Amino acid sequence: MTARTWGWLAAVVDIVLIVLFALIGRSSHGEANTAAALWTTAYPFLAGWVVGSVATAGWKRPLRLWPTGVVVWLLTVAVGLAIRVWTGQGDVDGDPLPVSFVIVATIVLGVFLLGWRGIARLVLRARERRSPRQGTTAGR
Repeated sequence: MTARTWGWLAAVVDIVLIVLFALIGRSSHGEANTAAALWTTAYPFLAGWVVGSVATAGWKRPLRLWPTGVVVWLLTVAVGLAIRVWTGQGDVDGDPLPVSFVIVATIVLGVFLLGWRGIARLVLRARERRSPRQGTTAGR
């Protein structure tokens, strides 16, 4: 695969996982999962992901855990939470940003955004060991 292909694939996987995070969150709270409702929950984190991807030029080395994965993850969470506060989303009993939500969002998005990269790197390394001629460094 080329670096460009890895970049697109990484973007798709990240976006799907962020939407899945929003879907799981909405479902766990018994909220509607219409397209509009799901978008309302997901877009702050998707915006954070865009900021992180641009900040790291994540398309150049999309499988790197550091700095790409970590910076994308942290900016996805930070910008996503900031937008949620700014737009009044998630206010619980007068608390615009419950600590429990910050913890859950940070952990789940970390597992999602870093986890798949780690698994992909392990699989690619194993494939390279079996077939050294066909190894690729694109995307890493």
